[in-house]
Amino acid sequence: MAQDAGVVTAAARILRPVVTLLGLVCVWWGIARWGHVPPYLLPAPGAVARALWRQRALLGDSALTTLIETVCGLALGVGGGAMLALLMALSPVVRRWTMPLVLLSQAVPVFALAPLLVLWFGFGMASKIVMAVLVIFFPVTSSFADGLRQTPADWIDLARTMGASRWRMLLHVRLPAALPALASGVRVATAIAPIGAVVGEWVGASSGLGFLMQTANTRFETDLMFAALLVLAVMTVVLWWGMDLVLGRALYWVPVRHGE
Repeated sequence: MAQDAGVVTAAARILRPVVTLLGLVCVWWGIARWGHVPPYLLPAPGAVARALWRQRALLGDSALTTLIETVCGLALGVGGGAMLALLMALSPVVRRWTMPLVLLSQAVPVFALAPLLVLWFGFGMASKIVMAVLVIFFPVTSSFADGLRQTPADWIDLARTMGASRWRMLLHVRLPAALPALASGVRVATAIAPIGAVVGEWVGASSGLGFLMQTANTRFETDLMFAALLVLAVMTVVLWWGMDLVLGRALYWVPVRHGE
């Protein structure tokens, strides 16, 4: 009986997004069919599907470029944000001096920084990777720093009673307790990292999904622009799902609530 309930729950978790997606496609098709909207403003799903097939090679190459920029930015942003959070946890002086800079990185809109980054790092991948790092740096740093500060007091008291040094306390108590918070920050970073890469490609690039969308927009090839947007959405969802799966396996002791 429990096994049957688990199968039903798993099927429901798969069917819910499928039904939602099909509903959105039906609404989209209805608006394009009977809404008297010109095709250059809102192409029909069939036109987008044809653009996906005709331009599959171009879309694949562009998606690969954006994926590399996103993954590199994600790796550098998560690594840098985690290291800074550790330093902030170890030294109140570092926290007081660096936290305003971390907040400042979010106070300035990424659209304002993108032209400067392209000017400084060129039209290649470097400027897009830096943009992705800036987008995800704050959620990773703040989540991990909060997790390190919110270690249960009983755990710290027990470690002190057993004579744990500051480094052992960090390694064996505070760090494991903060890993779920870090995982939450990484999940958020995975979802928004493509934003930085695409914004950088909009400002100045020679390849990538953002560059392709901008080029298609200037040529009024709205079907190709929608196709590139769809590829970007699928890529982001798959990337987030893979990261969520890896984090779930790595943090096996964190309870997971199914059926939500």
